[in-house]
Amino acid sequence: MANLVLCKPTELYNILNQSTKFSRLAEPNYLCLLGKFYARSKREYNEGHILTARKTKQDEDGNFLLPESIELDCVRYCVVYDGNTASLDSDSPAVECAKVMAKICHNPVTVLKGGYELFSANYHFFRSQKVFWMPQEIDDFQPYPIEIIPGLFYLGDQRQAWDRHIRKDLKIRAHVNVSLDQEKEHISEIHNELHVPVEDSCESDLLQYFFNSCQFIDAQMSQNSTVLVSSKLGISRSSTVVMAYLMYHKQYSLKEAWMHVLKCKPNMRPNRGFVMQLSEWENRVMGQQSTDVSDPNF
Repeated sequence: MANLVLCKPTELYNILNQSTKFSRLAEPNYLCLLGKFYARSKREYNEGHILTARKTKQDEDGNFLLPESIELDCVRYCVVYDGNTASLDSDSPAVECAKVMAKICHNPVTVLKGGYELFSANYHFFRSQKVFWMPQEIDDFQPYPIEIIPGLFYLGDQRQAWDRHIRKDLKIRAHVNVSLDQEKEHISEIHNELHVPVEDSCESDLLQYFFNSCQFIDAQMSQNSTVLVSSKLGISRSSTVVMAYLMYHKQYSLKEAWMHVLKCKPNMRPNRGFVMQLSEWENRVMGQQSTDVSDPNF
């Protein structure tokens, strides 16, 4: 029997937005998202639920039924939510449903903290009226940037940085563009941008830009401006700058910054040259190199 865990809205947001070349939502065994709204009718469910969520089903006695056509024992994430569950100690519909799912799942079953109410308040653009999603619609889903600091700091790729709808939904007001490509002209005038013209190569010197990048991000956040850091694929250069900022702003060690970003974006991967530069940055910021970058995990 799998364990039950509680997750914050930002964690579900990041689960929904993981991608490789395409959105991971297209993978059949990636996510099973189940919604059960406390004191909400079927009509209310159809009028608003979290994107791609299935409605939980119950038998005549009110017992929760396993979702059809899903191999729960193979699913990476099984997430259950209702209206506003805040604790695993409650007897809420989400917790009761999760207990049923846990009998089959191998991985932990997750209950969304705050339920639909909190998630939709933070991510209104992820509310949906669609009850049934065709495979092609899932294939065409365009992921949003990954959230590093809720509501303030995002990590993304070039497509996301240039997407007007994404920028509007996330209220992006500042952008650190870590690539050789300049910002598209038609949107460059609507936000503050710092261009870091570095190639994704082990020989590139990204370290020389860390301090200015961190100062720029700090200045924007001090004004409550939301910041997006992007590179072409959002995997190497941008994740490096994000970790450099976490070490600068939060005094994280390299290992702590690495684990934080890895949890948010499991496929992040700075090249080896950037890892060594982050190690040198740790020495400058912390006064010592406490992280062993010869560890294979780096």
